[in-house]
Amino acid sequence: MNPLLSPFDTAPFSKIKNEHFKPAFLKAIDMARVEIDGIANATDTPTFENTIAALDFAGQQLDRVSSVFFNLNSAETNPEIQKIAQEVSPLLSEFSNDITLNEDLFKRVKAVYDQRNNLKLTTEEDTLLDKKYKSFSRNGANLPDDKKKRLREIDAELSKLKLQFGENVLAETNKYEMHLTSEADLDGLPEGEKEAAAQLAKSKDKEGWLITLDYPSYIPFMKYAKTRKLRKELSIAFGSKGFHEDELDNQENIIKIANLRHERANLLGYKTHAHYVLEERMAETPEKVHKFLSELLEKAKPAAVREFAQLEEFAKKLDNIDRLQKWDGAYYSEKLKQKLFDLDDEKLKPYFKLENVIAGVFKVAEKLFGLQFEEVFDIDKYHPDVKTYRIYDQDKNLVSLFYADFHPRPGKRGGAWMTSYKPQYVQNGINVRPHISNVCNFTKPTASKPSLLTFNEVTTLFHEFGHGLHGMLANTVYPGLSGTSVYWDFVELPSQIMENWCFEKEALELFATHYQSGDVIPMDLVQKIKDSATFQEGMATLRQISFGLLDMSWHGTDPSGITDVKAQEQLAFKETDLYPESSETCMSTSFSHIFQGGYSSGYYSYKWAEVLDADAFAYFKEKGIFNKEVATKFKDNVLSKGGTEKPMELYKRFRGSEPKIEALLKRAGLLSETTL
Repeated sequence: MNPLLSPFDTAPFSKIKNEHFKPAFLKAIDMARVEIDGIANATDTPTFENTIAALDFAGQQLDRVSSVFFNLNSAETNPEIQKIAQEVSPLLSEFSNDITLNEDLFKRVKAVYDQRNNLKLTTEEDTLLDKKYKSFSRNGANLPDDKKKRLREIDAELSKLKLQFGENVLAETNKYEMHLTSEADLDGLPEGEKEAAAQLAKSKDKEGWLITLDYPSYIPFMKYAKTRKLRKELSIAFGSKGFHEDELDNQENIIKIANLRHERANLLGYKTHAHYVLEERMAETPEKVHKFLSELLEKAKPAAVREFAQLEEFAKKLDNIDRLQKWDGAYYSEKLKQKLFDLDDEKLKPYFKLENVIAGVFKVAEKLFGLQFEEVFDIDKYHPDVKTYRIYDQDKNLVSLFYADFHPRPGKRGGAWMTSYKPQYVQNGINVRPHISNVCNFTKPTASKPSLLTFNEVTTLFHEFGHGLHGMLANTVYPGLSGTSVYWDFVELPSQIMENWCFEKEALELFATHYQSGDVIPMDLVQKIKDSATFQEGMATLRQISFGLLDMSWHGTDPSGITDVKAQEQLAFKETDLYPESSETCMSTSFSHIFQGGYSSGYYSYKWAEVLDADAFAYFKEKGIFNKEVATKFKDNVLSKGGTEKPMELYKRFRGSEPKIEALLKRAGLLSETTL
């Protein structure tokens, strides 16, 4: 019996074998096809209910199978799962095309759309109708047959190329190890990091210490290791993933992806892929994105240049470094930060035991939104590291299930993300509650110490939990509009606003206690955290702008003339580069956000959402960071509403006005760079 084809509420991880996946996909696609054909071939008059709503609820079994499989492919993959992903992705792409290119189905959708003004729909229904109509019109429903055929070919090829890109990055990450046998090579590293490196080596039956490209190993080494040549080696290994002209090289994949996306956009009547994508974003056009990034660049660059000069001067004085290189940045920034603020992660980490931070983010959510969290042990898990929780409201109604997976391992891709195993929706009068997951890569406990987080990891946990809340607190009728099903330049608002509580005394006192003594974090350290919050903010802003510009350089122009990935990247970085260029590295070849994930033409949205979150948190600061009235307005108008309305309308209902870029500039300490 295939556990993925029996009805299930929570994902039956322990019963699933790899051989279950492909048959489950084939059967679930067939089941969904029958549902879709039933809607398309119906003889009754098309209505919102029998066409648009029916379409949104169709294929639920396929959605569940897909969510289980692709989440495992990110968090607990193996070569067999990766092979299945390559086989089923084109099938899913073809099925998706079969829906959007189904003429009979589109006729029924269009019939409802054409009479929308007479239907007396709710706002949510009207939004769903608009979204469904556009899912056809923006995906080829109005194309002639020959162009529809080409669209199918492009989508099938893109699905495989994106998977291959991600698999190459993961393989490159797993392949590299820096095996150190002399303790002198670890000079500068804190004891906890040395112990973790020793533990990793031992787990692989090696003497000495192992440093890898996983963030919990890579970042501390770059920040603390004194030996410059080893930092250089590690930095180049990290920066050259997919750039070795071997079987894991991603250069050809990138050029193919960019050109196929451009051809697809042209087929659909758009000038570029960015024009296609941004039509469904708050930013609306590539021109607006460039204007936004240029405005930020103008404000941030003078500060960034000054900060870089200060860092170079500091490195020159300290170690006689003539020219600061990329592998020096984190090391000397950390040293300068310690000097200026007497603050470093090693002083902070004892106050950020992982379990305490988890309890802290739960406590913040309780104070803001009245949520109660209960760890449970009766929910099936895909790995022993995963923790599971049931979340309730104040009246003990179930709000959500929550999976938390916080440590790196070989089958797990790097970074941090939120995902869903089951969306929220209302069907047959029942409000079906969601199953949400946060996946991160934090330092594992060692023999002598629990998992102690850097402050950056603390903000990452709060960030991903903000996405989690967006999913957990969803309260919409239709799954297609639920939770994080919002414009991509709006989706980062709930995550980024949550980071703000990490800097507030009132919040830190709830959870930042020393893992040994239990003492609350000293207020002078809290003040130092706040004082250092804008340290090198100009450089950090410039870095984010550079990623946004790189994204737009691949997707906002015709890429057919691009033959050299590295040269294209250098052109994009021309206005933002501070460090000397390294010929061995290339960011594009491991830029998974835009070539594997959903951020193509959307990387600018991190800064866009920062404007929203700075403006929104200013409202909390004005009224009190745990003010119930403001929190309820945020929950009711942003978190629970999903994609049921235009994001700016939701934001204005919460805040009373549109967001102002000055809020971000002020928080980042960049207002002094302007004449505002």
